Amino acid sequence: MEVPVLGALEFNSIAAGIEAMDFMVKEAPISIVDAKTICPGKFLILISGDVASVDASLTAGKIAGAGYLIDELFLPHLHEYIIPAIVGAAQCDIWDAVGVVESFSSTASIVAGDIAAKRAEVVISEIRLATGLGGKSYVKMVGNIFEVEASMQAAVDYIKGRGLLCKDIILPQPHPDIKPFFL
Repeated sequence: MEVPVLGALEFNSIAAGIEAMDFMVKEAPISIVDAKTICPGKFLILISGDVASVDASLTAGKIAGAGYLIDELFLPHLHEYIIPAIVGAAQCDIWDAVGVVESFSSTASIVAGDIAAKRAEVVISEIRLATGLGGKSYVKMVGNIFEVEASMQAAVDYIKGRGLLCKDIILPQPHPDIKPFFL
């Protein structure tokens, strides 16, 4: 089974981002996971493929968008929960404890979600990337309390280390009435 690779480029210009995306798909056989305008007036491109193709594509995008690139991400060995959590396709039946980590960076939340999923047995139920959030992003995770605590600690440590932590919470035994708004 092929291990997914995720790459991301975030630009402070929408036009530069769109141009870079064109260069990226022309450079190597990659799949665009998502590409969109995010708050506040930035453009985010998420791609997947094999290691060499994602690397080449990211390089082409960085050259095309030179001067407008504000953040980048290259994650080989991506945890299987991350892409479904980003695109809104994550499934979860667990409801013992939930955690949320809120960040001032889209790429920081992606990495934090990957770290959290690899640290303990949690489901990453959502990674929301800056759309309608004023440039912030967040990661939601679900599992038993001990697993959520371990995953949250790893995610928070990473985001704090980058100086991008907004807020983090853990809800042990969350009320069932909030489940439809969390998952």
